[in-house]
Amino acid sequence: MQRRLRRACGVSLVVLLAVSCAATGGPDTADTPPRLDEPLAGEAPGRPGVLPGAPGVPAAPGLPDGRPGALLAGPEPALGAPQRAQAELAAASLAAYADRLRRAEARRASAAVRWKVKKLPLRPPPPPAERLEPVSDPWHLSGRGLPPVITRVPTEDKVVFLTIDDGHEKDPELLTMLRELEVPYSAFLADYVSNDDYGYFRRMRDDGVAIHNHTLHHKEMPKLSYEQQRKEICGQQEVLRKEMGEAPGLFRPPYGAYNRDTLRAAASCGIRAVPLWAEEAWAKRFDWSRADQRFHPGDIILTHFRGPEQWGGSMTDMVRRTLRVAADQGYAFAKLEDYI
Repeated sequence: MQRRLRRACGVSLVVLLAVSCAATGGPDTADTPPRLDEPLAGEAPGRPGVLPGAPGVPAAPGLPDGRPGALLAGPEPALGAPQRAQAELAAASLAAYADRLRRAEARRASAAVRWKVKKLPLRPPPPPAERLEPVSDPWHLSGRGLPPVITRVPTEDKVVFLTIDDGHEKDPELLTMLRELEVPYSAFLADYVSNDDYGYFRRMRDDGVAIHNHTLHHKEMPKLSYEQQRKEICGQQEVLRKEMGEAPGLFRPPYGAYNRDTLRAAASCGIRAVPLWAEEAWAKRFDWSRADQRFHPGDIILTHFRGPEQWGGSMTDMVRRTLRVAADQGYAFAKLEDYI
């Protein structure tokens, strides 16, 4: 009897020492952490830490005999008040988020009826965690220190980007329509047609729209000297800094015309990229740059601030047509500044 007690006490001491090393980070834990699921010499197979017939060392109540750590573990704790509160808060947050989504879609569907949009495009996916690094299209000028010239954003997301140029027509219905339909877009302003009402574009900015550079006087850049081009671009940077609160990072040359001096001047004015376009939207037609007449992921769409006098249709007509084309092809509109 005494022999059996001495043997049980010795094994218990070994187990307690192993647990102590694991808890205090002793020298054994640095190389080979102790494993309580490996039986010591003389232990019962499948019952680590328990000797056959050792008195006073039963398996822990409520746990299977073969479970590692059965000697030391107790019953699994019940879910306490803090855990229940956290679970209930998470469930409530998820339900509130789902409810917001439902209400947002209901508002969007109601706006589509009001604006006579028969089919809405998809919602965009989450934007990339960091802005993408655009690279100049192969057929455009490029060089060290020059901003890249692109017609599409380098993404595989099925998204396109709506951009509006110059600032000639200031249709208040356009702002309301795009806001209510939650269509992201960007504006590229030329001062000579925008300066009669920058308040209109500040309202646009307050809707979350980014305002970018389209020069002071909308001149064809390659026909100007380097210094003249720099005055056109940097001058509009200063105007927009004053009117909008910050100078933009994107620049679009009028008519899409540029040369190396244009890019050098743009870089000196703080421009990081020169987005041109892959398609052009009008009130009564849609112009494609590719024979397949389809969007490709990341395409940039150009349109203008124009009205019935120039187009024979309104800007809201242009939006309806553009939304329908995107919806038919399974594309969503995304915010250009989220990507580049």
